[in-house]
Amino acid sequence: MTLSRVATVVADPGSVDAAIASRFSCRAFLRDRPVPRATIEDILALASRAPSGTNTQPWKVYVLQGAARDALVEKACAAHDAMYADPALAQEYREEYDYYPTRWVSPYIDRRRENGWGLYGLLGIAKGEKDRMHAQHQRNFRFFDAPVGLMFTMDRVLGRGSLMDYGMFLENVMLAARARGLHTCPQAAWNGFAKIILPHVGAGEDEMLLCGMSLGYADLDAHVNTFDTPREPAASFTRWVE
Repeated sequence: MTLSRVATVVADPGSVDAAIASRFSCRAFLRDRPVPRATIEDILALASRAPSGTNTQPWKVYVLQGAARDALVEKACAAHDAMYADPALAQEYREEYDYYPTRWVSPYIDRRRENGWGLYGLLGIAKGEKDRMHAQHQRNFRFFDAPVGLMFTMDRVLGRGSLMDYGMFLENVMLAARARGLHTCPQAAWNGFAKIILPHVGAGEDEMLLCGMSLGYADLDAHVNTFDTPREPAASFTRWVE
C-alpha cells in the first residue's frame, strides 16, 4: 500500500455521502446520450479497488454498446415474449444460483410486495393487468434504454464468499458512476437468460452470470424515476454490544 493511500484525507465527505444517497435503480435513461469509453474504463478501474478475500478479485465485466447491445436486447426480448406466450418455456431459462429465497417470510416478503406494487402503482398498472406488467418487466431487457449494458460474471470454481466480494465491487461501480453524473440499474432480471447472454458476450464455459446493469444518463423527465424505495432506520437493524 502506498503512503499516499494511507494518508489520504477525504476532504469532501458530503460528496461521498451524496453519491451513496442519490444512487437508485434508474428505470429510464437517455438512449441518445452515449457514455465515453474512457469514462467507463475509469469507473471500472476505480471499482476494482473493492476488497476481496485474499485479493482474489473475482469480477469479470462485459461492456455492451451499439450493435452488440442492440442484438442482445432483441434476443432477450424475443425469449421473454416466448415465455409469456408459453410459460412452460421458463424451464429453459433458469438462473444458475438462487438470488431470491425459495421460501419468502416476513419482513422480506412485505418489503418485496411494497416495492413491486409501489412501482406499478406509480405507473398506473393495476393488479391483473398482465400485458402491461409484462411490458414493464421487459424494460429490463431493453436496459431501460441505457446506451451501455454491463454483464458481470465470475468463475464457477469460486465459493460463496466471492459473491460478497462481488457485491462490494458492484456498489463501487454504481458510486463511481454517480460521481461522474451517471446513473445505473443493477438487474438480477437478466440471470435467467444466461444461456443467451454468455455466448453473446464470449464468456467462457466456466463462467457464471451474476447480474446485468444498465448505465447511462438518467431521463430527468421520466415519471418512473421519481419512484423512491424506503429504507429501514439504522436503529431497526443495529444492536449495540458493549
